[in-house]
Parts: sequence; structure tokens; C-alpha cells
Amino acid sequence: MEEKSTDDIEKLIDEMDYIPGHFHLEMNLNCEASTPARFQRRDVQLKRDSLQFQLEFESVSQQYAVRNLLGVFSFYLEKFDKAKEIFLNITQEDPNNLNAWANLAYVYDRLNKEQEASQCAEQVSLLMGLGAQGVSDGDPRLRAARCLAEQGYAYIFDVGFVSEEDRMGKLITGISLYDKALEYGRKEIPVEEKRSWYFTMATLYIRLDGLLMSRRTDEQRRVPSFNRALGLLREAIKSSHSHYRALSWCYVGMLLERKDTFSTTPMGIHDCGYSGTDPLVCFGTAIETAKDDPLILNRLAKIFHFLGKQEMAIGTCNMALDILQDPELNWQAYCTRAKIYMKMYIRDLERSKMGSGGLPDRKHLISAKSDLEYILNVCPCLKTYLDMGQVSYYMGVDAVQELFLVDENALNDALVFFAKAMEFNLGDTLPEVQLLRGKCLRIKNEEQNAIECFKQAIELDNMGSSYTESFRCLMETLLTLFNQKRMTAELLIQEVELWVKKAEEKYSTERVQQELQLVCRNHTTEIVELSRAMISTGKMDLVKLLFEKMKTDVRKPPLSERAASF
Repeated sequence: MEEKSTDDIEKLIDEMDYIPGHFHLEMNLNCEASTPARFQRRDVQLKRDSLQFQLEFESVSQQYAVRNLLGVFSFYLEKFDKAKEIFLNITQEDPNNLNAWANLAYVYDRLNKEQEASQCAEQVSLLMGLGAQGVSDGDPRLRAARCLAEQGYAYIFDVGFVSEEDRMGKLITGISLYDKALEYGRKEIPVEEKRSWYFTMATLYIRLDGLLMSRRTDEQRRVPSFNRALGLLREAIKSSHSHYRALSWCYVGMLLERKDTFSTTPMGIHDCGYSGTDPLVCFGTAIETAKDDPLILNRLAKIFHFLGKQEMAIGTCNMALDILQDPELNWQAYCTRAKIYMKMYIRDLERSKMGSGGLPDRKHLISAKSDLEYILNVCPCLKTYLDMGQVSYYMGVDAVQELFLVDENALNDALVFFAKAMEFNLGDTLPEVQLLRGKCLRIKNEEQNAIECFKQAIELDNMGSSYTESFRCLMETLLTLFNQKRMTAELLIQEVELWVKKAEEKYSTERVQQELQLVCRNHTTEIVELSRAMISTGKMDLVKLLFEKMKTDVRKPPLSERAASF
């Protein structure tokens, strides 16, 4: 009998066009993690902290999407009372919010409060219009539309992606939920609310197009998402919210810059009236729209920084600081500007290493340190200590190849900052901290300590991560010890064999090959000696792998900036 009842419920669920709530969604967040629980918790907490900032920007209707997801994150961080509080508050403010009632029922069920869970489930049924008696006022289709839109929003903040295909699949699912929401609420959704949806949908399409572009996908597959994104942004620009208007103009500029990646100009550019429009005009319009709002200016500065427009990003940060200089109230501007100065220094350092530019300007490091000190004085946090440690590291090493100590005090300061960062919650779970600690210790000739840090960084990395510098640093440091006769050939072979295998399990084949190519090219003598030792022990597969990397032409990958991922 119980089995038949379960079958009936499953059949009913299959026949439903949508199901309220977040805990049933096919998100990695809801699935059994492929990574250790400790790392899953780290990723969820970092994503939750990122989402928290969205509350400052989203319109009132979109804030419920943010808050529902914050409740879900709290649940998975085992803060059940906090999750209950968040969902309960939403139901009190918006009694028609289907997702909040469904999520609250799920939490009550986990807390073994069957009566409360049952009441919430009944409320969901009534709001969906499934009950014959006591149906609540309002249009069930309007509630369904908002429910689906909130679910689509959640896919932007999923965690634990195992591949680019997985990431693309989640973006496509998010878009499909928004399309379904628009179908349900075609006439009922207010225009302003619909424009906020258009903006979020455009964001999903832009990310999807970025992934397709990075994979060198056939441009005909890119054109539909590119054109749709432009069309959505054209509507979002009409929003009364300056946040959506400014960022929409910025995103239009971003898409227009991608025009040259197509052999023929996508028709969406002509259809939306952007024929001949200079992307700089769009960026300028975005800045003009946000000129009186430091929060929006800070968001634009981060986007310009991401796009590599460092001078424009610094100018935008300066505008935000002209309006609000107090580091306690506008710490984001100081933080972003410091990050930009660091990016400019690292960019020039990379060019110097490749022989295509002069020495990087160390004034950028001084400026970054000054901005970070403002933040440390009022609101010290994990990220600030990490950034401060990175600045101090570059102050302590040479500006040519990062091989020589030039300021031991700065290097010691860096290690102190990393130690402080590790005192914070999550500080000991970030691979960025371990990588930078290892680089400091390597310069101080503490190779054994550095090796342990690089190994920890690799272990802490997510599956599929593109940040493989830790692996390269580990290989180089092992070869250094071998060259200095401080490590036997037998031990080196064991270490190389083990960590090449671990790297191949953790990172993409392409990334591992790129790092091995660099190691082989820069340490040819040591690789030859290592290969001889491997041949004598019969490790022919590893020898073949290394020699293939030595003879293959390689384009040097960009200098890794691990702290940027944090």
C-alpha cells in the first residue's frame, strides 16, 4: 500500500509543470559532492558571501531570489535555524512566495517538525491553485512565474562544476527556467520586474557565450545566444533602476567588443540599433549613468578590471572614492583599486619575463599596499590579508624572474600576513594562500617547506581548476633540490610520478601539459638527468611524456594569479 502511495506521488510530481522550492533543483549544490565535504563547505560559504553583496543591488522583487538562495546556502552550511529564519521572514513579507514556503517545509522536515512542514506544504498547494477549497487571492500563474524566475536565478550561483560542459548545462537550465517564467507571466508581470529578469537572463547568455568562445566553438552555435543577449540588454537599459541601466550598457559594450570574433557581424547588432556603435561609448554611458552611486561604480570597476581595462577601472574607482572616501563605508573601492594595481604590476612582469617589455613599475605595489592598509585599519578580513601578503611577496622578490630575494623584510611580512589569513574561517582551505606561502619559502631557500605548501595547494584545488601554477612550482622546486644534490634520483622519480598522476586527476590534460612544457624548457639539464635515472629504473612512460613536452612547441600560458580566483 505504501509502495502504491509513493508511486502515486511520483506520478503526480511528473505531471506537474513546475515544482516550487530549491532543494529539488538539478544543481550541484543539491547533489552528492564529488569533492571532499570540507572543500564543498568552503565553496558554498564563499559563494554565499558573494551572494550577500547582491542584496545591495537587486530590485525588491529580485531580492527574494537572493534571500531564498541565501537560505539554501545556510541550510547546506548546517545553519538550519538561520535558514528557517530567512524563509520564514520571506513568507511574512511576501505570503505568495512559493519558493519560500516550499523551502521552509523542507527545513521543518529536516528539523523533524512534521506539523509545521505539513502546514507549509498545504500553503504551497493552495498558492499553486491545486486545492478546491480556500484558494488564496491572486493569480497562480503570476506566482508560478516568480517561482520559476527565482529558480533560474539560483543557477548563476551553483558550485562544484566538474567541467565546462557542466557549467554550460547549468547556464542553459537557468535560461530555460526564465523563459518558462516569462511564458507563465507574459501579461501579469510588471514591466520593471520583467526588465530585471531580462538583465539576469542576459548575464546567463553572456557567460554562455564566453564559454563557447573559449572553446573555439563554431560561431554559428554562438550567434543565437549572442543575439538574444543583446536583445535582452536593449530592454534592460530601459529600466528605472540605475544599477540595471549602467550594467546593461557595460555589457552591451562587452558584447560589441566580441563582434570581431565572428566572421560576419551578428544580425543582433543591427536589429538592436548598435550598428557602428563604439564599445567605448557604451562604457562611457555606463559610467555616466552610475556617476553619483559609488556602489554601482565599484561594480563597473570590477567589470573593467575583468576585461583588462585597468586604466578605466582605476578611473572608475577614483570616481567612487571622490564620492565616498571613508574606507569603512567604501572599502570595496580601495580593495578593487589595490587589485588593479597588482594586476598592472603582474601584467608588466609577465611582459618582462617574455622579453616584450621593460621592468614593471614598483610604484604599483606601493599604491596597492597603501589602499590595502586603509582597509586593514578599519575592517581586516581574510581577503585583505591575502592581498596584502601577495603585494608584500612581490615587493620582496626581483622584478625580472621572481628568482632572487631583494627585500627579506617584505618577504617575512608576506608570511606573517598569510599566517593571519589562515587564522580566519576558511583561511586554511584556500589553495591561493598555500601557493603564495610556498613561493615565499622557496625564495628564502626553504625548499622543503615550500614543497609541502605547493602540495597542499594542489590538494586544496577544485577538480577541473585552471590554476595550475602550484603544480609547476612543485616540479621546479623538486628539480632544484635534485640539482643541488639534496634529493636522490630515486626519491625524485617517486615524487614526480606521484604528483604528475595527481595533477592529471585534478586538472585538464591541456593545463598539465602546458606546465610540464614550461618546466622542461626551463630545466632541460635536470630533466635530461632525471630521464636517464628513469630509464635505468624502467620508467619509460614518464620519460616519453617529458621528452614529448620538450620537443612540442608551446605558447606560454598567462602568468597565474591565484588570488584573483578568491
